[in-house]
Amino acid sequence: MKIVTVIGARPQFVKAAAVSRVLRESVQEIYVHTGQHYDQNMSGIFFHELGIPEPDYNLGIGGGLHGQMTGRQIEAIEEILIRESPDSVMVYGDTNSTLAGALAAVKLHIPIIHVEAGLRSFNRKMPEEINRVLVDHISTVLFCPTDIAKNHLAREGITTGVFVVGDVMMDSLHYFSDIAKTRSNILNLLNIEPQKYILLTMHRAENVDDDETLFTVLKALNTTRERIIFPVHPRTKSKIKQLLKQDRLIISSNIVMIDPVGYLDMILLESNAKLIMTDSGGVQKEAYWFRVPCITLRDETEWIETLESGWNQLVAIQESAICNALETALPSEIHPDYYGKGDAAVQIIKHLKEMARSN
Repeated sequence: MKIVTVIGARPQFVKAAAVSRVLRESVQEIYVHTGQHYDQNMSGIFFHELGIPEPDYNLGIGGGLHGQMTGRQIEAIEEILIRESPDSVMVYGDTNSTLAGALAAVKLHIPIIHVEAGLRSFNRKMPEEINRVLVDHISTVLFCPTDIAKNHLAREGITTGVFVVGDVMMDSLHYFSDIAKTRSNILNLLNIEPQKYILLTMHRAENVDDDETLFTVLKALNTTRERIIFPVHPRTKSKIKQLLKQDRLIISSNIVMIDPVGYLDMILLESNAKLIMTDSGGVQKEAYWFRVPCITLRDETEWIETLESGWNQLVAIQESAICNALETALPSEIHPDYYGKGDAAVQIIKHLKEMARSN
């Protein structure tokens, strides 16, 4: 069996690392890296830390408008698929790279395997929501992280080839958490102690591209005395520089802005934080797994189970709402096992082998 795996963004590197460790024991896998995240901090360091094999194809297609990026990726991936003639194409999550890989495959009548299928925020203004809905409806095999995701697919009429396997990101956390404790020195480098800081991540277009929204978040954070560690996405960094140039924004000394960090540094920062504030779906799950209260800077989330258990709360982009959340976010007394046992990759390979034998 030959599978072409299309990846392009940091969360996909984490998921692919977990699956590839098992997949390559019995399957020929071809890596296509679109280049959606393309600098060393956003891409290269993840391949090194996670032990991901070097991509067989590195397209270097990042930046630009959504349509431009996706179109260029489709064109390049299509040529690779014609050359490699795989049995199937595997895609992860909901990025432009996910959509490009799936569209290139379906046009060539190549079966699509979608890992992390069935997620829904029900906000069609999110590019990620459009991507995940489209990919789910053209996929042949859909691996869901939760029963909730499976139910979303069923309501849309997708019931064939659907499997609940758990969350592959939990596989990576199980595998790398102890490794991070020995290899990462990030707490010492930043001179911070466990439970003595808030971790902030923010990169989504709806939060970063709008000056008023970004200004409101940073202004609210200026009001807390808590130390805030903020690994700044390149896109966010550029926008903050614009606000500073306009003399509209003063960033308090308690906000420590650092470059994006690798996976091992990130999970050590997450696991030792007093509180996590984010607009990332993956970070919400990681916060839950580490039992760290989470504030999500969005009006909705795909991971609604984290809200139901009380570990996560949605907060509108209003200064008063953010300030109140910072004061009231606390650990919950309940912690259901939503995301499997850390063996999602094994379950995925088992189902793929069974389907291959039946065909």
